[in-house]
Amino acid sequence: MSSSRLSTAVADGVLVLPNGKITIMRPAADYDISALPRDDVMIAQGFYPDFASWNDAGYRVTGKAKPADIAIVVVPRSKALARSMVAAAATWAKLVIVDGYKTDGVDSLFKECRKRLGDVSSIPKGHGRIFWFEGTDAFTDWAAPPPVQGDHGFFTTAGVFSDGAVDKGSALLAEVLPEKMPSKMADIGAGWGYLAAPVLARAGVASLDMIEAETLSLDCARLNVTDTRVNFHWADATTFKPRNAYDGIVMNPPFHSGRSAEPSIGRAFIAASARMLASHGKLWMVANRHLPYEQALRESFRNVDEVAGNGAFKVFHATRPLRLERS
Repeated sequence: MSSSRLSTAVADGVLVLPNGKITIMRPAADYDISALPRDDVMIAQGFYPDFASWNDAGYRVTGKAKPADIAIVVVPRSKALARSMVAAAATWAKLVIVDGYKTDGVDSLFKECRKRLGDVSSIPKGHGRIFWFEGTDAFTDWAAPPPVQGDHGFFTTAGVFSDGAVDKGSALLAEVLPEKMPSKMADIGAGWGYLAAPVLARAGVASLDMIEAETLSLDCARLNVTDTRVNFHWADATTFKPRNAYDGIVMNPPFHSGRSAEPSIGRAFIAASARMLASHGKLWMVANRHLPYEQALRESFRNVDEVAGNGAFKVFHATRPLRLERS
């Protein structure tokens, strides 16, 4: 296995780490930190599956970054979030290290940092780049504001899915929900909470569990949804185990973990929904038209119907989850 950009820079002596505590911001579960002194490392990760993986590996983990002597910013897909992470790190760290892939915009970020700081040490490697600089106040204008209410009436923030507008698939799903819905409901992969209002407006709904893996999204959902029937869960929807089975589930599952579509994520959501539902439970799901979820749905539910759709999206109603293992 080839060494990572971080381990190469440290091993070659190009990047000399000062003594002190290290905060690594938003590293994926497979991010290589073998070059770092384990006892000095704190993982800051707001995406629950990665948070859980680091925690299970025995690292100290926090949901939000804490000041340290060294900050390692692992570049996310969102440009605004990446900028805000750099701005935050630069205000409290003596040394800021930025590491990411070209497909996530690291080269653009590098160029912007060079414009403000001048010469910046850098190593391009493995379809990405790592660069570093001393702490500075040169990026204060990159700091992300707290969640703000947009023209659509909802609070969103940098780094959440569909932060600038209501997702069209979710809007289609909301339009076709029946007038009466089951009592104990869940929204898995709830995002910043758009589907909550239309679900709660239906007759018969007594409770709604909102299950979301991204803490940035869940923070917004808490602002958008104030109904006392709602419970919020920061969790991986594919492994979440409710105390009692749900009567109904709505979902608009994610299908990206990187730049490419990964239908396996949606299939995992489908299997999870079947595990979480009671034998009489019902699922309403929206998906992009091109994603092949029909087989996965029929493997997990006895009855599957496409109840609405357009050129971009399709809405499924599935009932009678098959007897999968529920532990």
